Amino acid sequence: MRLGLTAFPKLPRIAVLGAGHVGPAIARVAIAAGHQVSIAASGDPEKIALITQVLVPGADARWAADAVKDAELVVLAIPLHKFATFDPALVAGKLVVDTMNYWPPVDGVQEMFEERRYGSEDRRYGSSEIVQQRLVDSTVVKTFNHAGYHELEDDRRSAGSPDRRALGVAGDDSGAVDLVAGLVERIGYDAVPLGSLRDGRILEPGGPVFGVSLRRTDFESAATARAA
Repeated sequence: MRLGLTAFPKLPRIAVLGAGHVGPAIARVAIAAGHQVSIAASGDPEKIALITQVLVPGADARWAADAVKDAELVVLAIPLHKFATFDPALVAGKLVVDTMNYWPPVDGVQEMFEERRYGSEDRRYGSSEIVQQRLVDSTVVKTFNHAGYHELEDDRRSAGSPDRRALGVAGDDSGAVDLVAGLVERIGYDAVPLGSLRDGRILEPGGPVFGVSLRRTDFESAATARAA
């Protein structure tokens, strides 16, 4: 699926899948930026309704299918070990923002991400490349995964601020990357588009920008140095 820059004439409605730490943090900053947001866990929305009211005021707790159906942009913030049983049909035709990481010391070894870890010429696939391979009918963009969820609110700055942090945005569809970059900019960060999902590997654990607060110029330098 290819997405054009004019795909959404207004701020896209967002469905956040995942009610742990990352999902609510992204939902809060998106709401503050003017987006309508629904949030869903793996089951009955009544189980997260109270948590949503307290932690994400302004968001709707919904069944995942209902949240996704009404959304133009879906944030995938589920624990990575649950992705093997995630139904790709749920997000078919959607722009999916992948915030997950594969980090064996934390997640344990996940076969889906290990067995395809090496492709031609022994080059490792990034985790979002594998997510895209499974979500074949969706358009996957990778971002947010290299910043701590607890930092997303505190590190926001207005455009032009000298200490405004940069976040990378990686994807194979330039229109989709631009749309997600717009979200990143609206919530208070400088978006740095990367060339492809493959380039998004620098955002993963062990990458040069993972867990590091960098300004745009320093971020771009780190990305260029890794690509060289």
